[in-house]
Amino acid sequence: MIDIPDYVLRIIKKLENHGYEAFLVGGCLRDIMLGKEPTDFDITTNALPDNIEEMFSDFRTVNIGKEFGTIIVVQEEGNIEITTYRIESEYRDGRRPSKVLFSNNIIEDLSRRDFTINSMAYNKNIGIIDPYNGREDLDEKIIRSVGNPKLRFKEDHLRILRGIRFATELEFQIEEETFQAMKEESQSLKNISIERIYNEFIKILLSNIPSRGINLMLDMGILNLIIPELFLTVDFNQHSPYHDK
Repeated sequence: MIDIPDYVLRIIKKLENHGYEAFLVGGCLRDIMLGKEPTDFDITTNALPDNIEEMFSDFRTVNIGKEFGTIIVVQEEGNIEITTYRIESEYRDGRRPSKVLFSNNIIEDLSRRDFTINSMAYNKNIGIIDPYNGREDLDEKIIRSVGNPKLRFKEDHLRILRGIRFATELEFQIEEETFQAMKEESQSLKNISIERIYNEFIKILLSNIPSRGINLMLDMGILNLIIPELFLTVDFNQHSPYHDK
């Protein structure tokens, strides 16, 4: 059973009452399905950003990326991020698409996402929409790219570190083709800002078993990029009677 808080349902129902589709999507749905409590909630819809702002004119809204279709609706219980269905053109900088086109098709929107476990959508009327078998991968504890893995990591290089972070936090295994694509594209992380890398790396360190993430970074050949000081200690022999085990 997917249990959605009332303040989130309120937003979904308002969109539906105005004739639009609205689905819970991404990491919050993944966490609910894993029995975890989401830290935030994302809704995707075929309503355009201007429609969303007009519809929620009686709420405080924050435009954090209207050109990308995203509006935040502020509520006392928690903020809700609403994003219009979209498809994306070529990524030129390894971070953002050069152009975003809004869509009226939920499947098109799910197809642009990073991993299958984040590519599901849900509302109470339709149930779970899962075109990439994310539910099965959740059950099998697998991190798998949506579609062509090399293309996914070329689009946004940070997805490599996000994949490591999800595998670490959730204690999942990375599917072989996805792992190989991450490894092949790993050096592209050189082009990512230190701030974005820092945010993902800190989450790895705060996980229950951060060594999983450290070892994955080592296996992919990026530990020297992320924290070279730690890389220098790999296989270091301390030659000390106090460290004999």
